[in-house]
Amino acid sequence: MDNLRLYFSTYNVGTSTPDQDLRELLSISDKKNENRPDLFVLGFQEVKAQPQNMLLDTLFDDPWTYTCKELLQCDYIKLKSLRLQGLLLVVFSLKKHLLNIREIDSEYTRTGLAGMWGNKGAVSIRLGIYGCSICFVNAHLSAHDDHLKDRVEDYNSIIQDQEFHVAETSKIFYHDYVFWMGDLNFRLLEEYDKNPEEIERQIVKKDIKSLFEYDQLRAVMKKGEAFSELTEQDPDFPPTFKFSVGTPCYDHKRRPAWCDRILYRVNSNNYENVTLKVDQLSYKSHPNYVLSDHKPVTAEFIIKVPQPVLKLRMHSLAVDQVFSDYSESVIEFDKINSWDEEGENKAYYRRTKEIRESAEDWIGLFKENFAGLDEYVTYEYVSKCATPTDESSGSSKKPEDSKKYEVVFPDLPNRCRGNYCLLYFSQTEDKVTSVLGISNLFPIMKNESD
Repeated sequence: MDNLRLYFSTYNVGTSTPDQDLRELLSISDKKNENRPDLFVLGFQEVKAQPQNMLLDTLFDDPWTYTCKELLQCDYIKLKSLRLQGLLLVVFSLKKHLLNIREIDSEYTRTGLAGMWGNKGAVSIRLGIYGCSICFVNAHLSAHDDHLKDRVEDYNSIIQDQEFHVAETSKIFYHDYVFWMGDLNFRLLEEYDKNPEEIERQIVKKDIKSLFEYDQLRAVMKKGEAFSELTEQDPDFPPTFKFSVGTPCYDHKRRPAWCDRILYRVNSNNYENVTLKVDQLSYKSHPNYVLSDHKPVTAEFIIKVPQPVLKLRMHSLAVDQVFSDYSESVIEFDKINSWDEEGENKAYYRRTKEIRESAEDWIGLFKENFAGLDEYVTYEYVSKCATPTDESSGSSKKPEDSKKYEVVFPDLPNRCRGNYCLLYFSQTEDKVTSVLGISNLFPIMKNESD
């Protein structure tokens, strides 16, 4: 494929719950849309973070993730969510891309109280898709007009501190594509001496462009102090902070400002014979949401990804000059007819490519229409449940690649009936995760002969 469509949303929810319909936030309509995003990347700040909420969120999705997943679950899989107190980042993918996604990893940085507290900071998720590497960052930086220096320090602490466990892309800006969003809390420059009422009158006149000239974020980008590695389309929407909760009206306790932002970076020439590119399709706020003193901001992008290896070979390019081709499952399961809910159950798989196995590799049992990679019913580590069989595939592949493995699940949870499938997860000691194979759907039922 040539293009991927990515949809981003950032929203400081002010400890509120999702009591408004989130369809507009996700640009979901009842009309059939052939241009659905391939990935949804959703960032939230100030998600309710009392101890009891944090405990529940370790067991279940928080209300914001749950609500978004309910709206997307027919077509999308939740790849990963990451929470740091009130900071939350969630990535969804169209189901059809699941076996083309590799090395999902995450990082976080606390910047509150000199790095001791996670009320401010950043959470990040990185992944590879069709061979391209992408990093998503959701940040909540220091607040208040006069704390510009602290915001700059927060940014630089995040880019220095975060280190992923994928060697080629261990730092945020080593990735092919970087998208950075959040409540970055940049205000209007202090030298702009107008009060909130005067600024609102300027907004009413739709004099957005001249007001944006005093934006703190754009000022530090020009000076090279922070965010200068990134690009941002000029917002043509009014400042997204500060509003009276429950209303579309500005709260004059603070000067209006563009706190909520989405920026990006593309390393266009990371590879020979391939030019990476970002096209931004939209950048807008959503004033109908009144759950907090911020308005959410969304953006949609198309990113270029290389053509599959087979097409590029027609142009006589060396394989090492192009991206990996993940169009086939690395793990192929034999067809499973059915399992017994009360007995020992087996499955068989082959590797289609040589892979580096880890003691952390595992196979999970998932219900039909599962909506997240964390929704396994039960699992077994490959090192404990899989053994080579004597059967050979009879193919021309290397013998090591064509071995068949037997998988044994000794018992299943109670009342495990319905349609299920198996997913093979490659996982490193550092919890970098890839899905390498998916079985067919098969029924689990009670053996009537028992």
